[in-house]
Amino acid sequence: MQVSEVMTRGVACVDPQDSLVEAARKMKKMDIGIVPVCGHGDKLVGMLTDRDIIVRAIADARDIHETKVQDVMTPNVVFCIEDQPIEHAAHLMRENQIRRLVVLNNEKRLVGIVSLGDLAVDTSDEHLAGSALESISQPAHPRR
Repeated sequence: MQVSEVMTRGVACVDPQDSLVEAARKMKKMDIGIVPVCGHGDKLVGMLTDRDIIVRAIADARDIHETKVQDVMTPNVVFCIEDQPIEHAAHLMRENQIRRLVVLNNEKRLVGIVSLGDLAVDTSDEHLAGSALESISQPAHPRR
């Protein structure tokens, strides 16, 4: 089975020049905690999470109306290609301890997101989803 068979299509993006308030409002409206950052249409340039907003903006007392998405987004995004096997996506999720993986086409354009839930529900492969969840759920080591 390929990633394209289980991924969510039609993913909304935010622009790198959007303010954090604009991005947060979009996230609230869509009830999501992560959103791809796309420049020039569907060209992926980063990811923005609710955690990015808290840790990189609010915790540093940045003005959320003036701070741009590009200032706090995660620029190096782990991704897979839509025609790769779902086992590869699960491997990337395990290795990088992420629950959602951006899916690109062969031209490196955003075409979807595959989530841990997609692996669990759409593949009916309990071992695949369980293995990914186990690795993703490993506790982080706090910086002290």
